Amino acid sequence: MKSIETLTQEAIALLKNLIETESFSSEEEHTAALIEKWFTQNNIPFERENNNVWAYNKTFDKSKPTLLLNSHHDTVRPNQAYTKDPLKAIVEDGKLYGLGSNDAGGCLVSLLATFAHFYSNEKLPYNIVMVASAEEESSGKNGLNSVLKHLPKLDCAIVGEPTLMQLAIAEKGLLVLDVIVKGTPSHAAHQNEDNPIYNAIPVIEWFNSFKFEKISEQLGPVKMTVTQINAGKQHNVVPSQCDLVVDIRVNDCYTNSEILAIIKKQLTAEINPRSMHLNASSIPVAHGLVQAGIALGRTTYGSPTLSDQSVLSCQSLKLGPGDTLRSHSANEFIFINEIEEGIELYIKILTDFFQQ
Repeated sequence: MKSIETLTQEAIALLKNLIETESFSSEEEHTAALIEKWFTQNNIPFERENNNVWAYNKTFDKSKPTLLLNSHHDTVRPNQAYTKDPLKAIVEDGKLYGLGSNDAGGCLVSLLATFAHFYSNEKLPYNIVMVASAEEESSGKNGLNSVLKHLPKLDCAIVGEPTLMQLAIAEKGLLVLDVIVKGTPSHAAHQNEDNPIYNAIPVIEWFNSFKFEKISEQLGPVKMTVTQINAGKQHNVVPSQCDLVVDIRVNDCYTNSEILAIIKKQLTAEINPRSMHLNASSIPVAHGLVQAGIALGRTTYGSPTLSDQSVLSCQSLKLGPGDTLRSHSANEFIFINEIEEGIELYIKILTDFFQQ
């Protein structure tokens, strides 16, 4: 078995290659090939569908529970504020710069190193499945959600996202609504008591002021925000409808279906959800994974940002090197020592968890 130091150096080398290989969401075929190569070099059999690559521990046993390790290798497109080449792995002052370095390349390579560390262990109380997934940034149909049907029943999971290696034990879900407020079209010169733009005002105010009753200990209240408004084509025509887009961050006290039902009961407007599967997630503080992290001095918190946790039905912990505030930023970077610490902590947490 390779030493942790060797696995760490190979992980950093892989991350540099991933940074320098274009992998925009839904276009990750070349980074998927790099991950395949990494598995091959480590003599680990793997499977691939679309741009998702996954593998099982060597002594997989159907009678044992299964732990998922997951992170993604797709990226967003670089923003215009970059002053460094986003597709160039640059090391300066202990920082590794490059698109996807922080979100979530550092987490991915750290989990791959952790998986390789445990891969040949014959005494694991859990099976381990490692999934390097695609289309996380776009919540695409060919991401982790498409792989789940191929996997055994999952009992728990660690999802690698930048958390400064603190324990995100809850994550808000996402529900995006297209809301159509109807009215009567007419010439602007004529009296019209059914202008859809005016009709939309109380609807907008409702989204601004309504408070859902259940407040999560970790995630706080459900948050609704009207983010887009569109109506009318020319100045002298009252339009037939006013279209709104509403972004809703759902806490772990509700499912997306429950939120939608409450809104439809309160409003008479036409309400169409763009998707229903990006639900909130959580894991109890008492769970062995969380307790193993707490024992190592890690703190718990609730995360407002979305990840592949949203497609999992098992209890899951979001945990990884890097800082979420650097995600999608110009000149994105991760500290080299964050990767070193991440691998060390992942291994310690799983070692303690397996010994419980």
